[in-house]
Amino acid sequence: MVSEVKAVSGRGIPLVGDDIDTDRIIPARFLRCVTFDGLGEHVFADDRAALKGEHAFDQPQYQGAKILVVNRNFGCGSSREHAPQAIAKWGIQALVGESFAEIFFGNCVAMGIPCVTADSTTVKQLQELIAANPLGSVTVNLETMLVQYGDFSAPISMGEGAKNMFVSGTWDACGQLVAHADQIRATAAKLPYLNWSKVAAS
Repeated sequence: MVSEVKAVSGRGIPLVGDDIDTDRIIPARFLRCVTFDGLGEHVFADDRAALKGEHAFDQPQYQGAKILVVNRNFGCGSSREHAPQAIAKWGIQALVGESFAEIFFGNCVAMGIPCVTADSTTVKQLQELIAANPLGSVTVNLETMLVQYGDFSAPISMGEGAKNMFVSGTWDACGQLVAHADQIRATAAKLPYLNWSKVAAS
């Protein structure tokens, strides 16, 4: 299936700090959009403004990064789906962290963005390696359950259910519906209540 996510590779971006909540990821004033298009430019808007260009998402060496490396309890706070959408629209395709808020994690799964966990020592080392050489490539491998950066390799974790959804491609509910359109039509044709309006009209 096209939607399979077995590994994600690309440059990394370290974002140091615990308990980074969804309001910091995408401030509430940006939630009035009709679609999620354009949210990427506003990700971490207030943090970036406060740091005046020193925030990781503004620094030139991290532009184009695909893997975000965070610390503990990332994505806590409200359940706003706009938070992972903003991160994704900026270009992030996978996250490595010590832990993630449950709803944020679920929203990422629904979008096909794996959030894997690692111990604090691994996360800190990975953040330091990326900061020292931002051009290096990070690989998050969901089949071997390893994160790799050059010669550095460490185990990562993800619940078996979510992992299987990514590897099999079943995280993509819309994709599954499209792939099974003929079977859905056949089943719908057998449902008597879908023909009630025709019966009433006759």
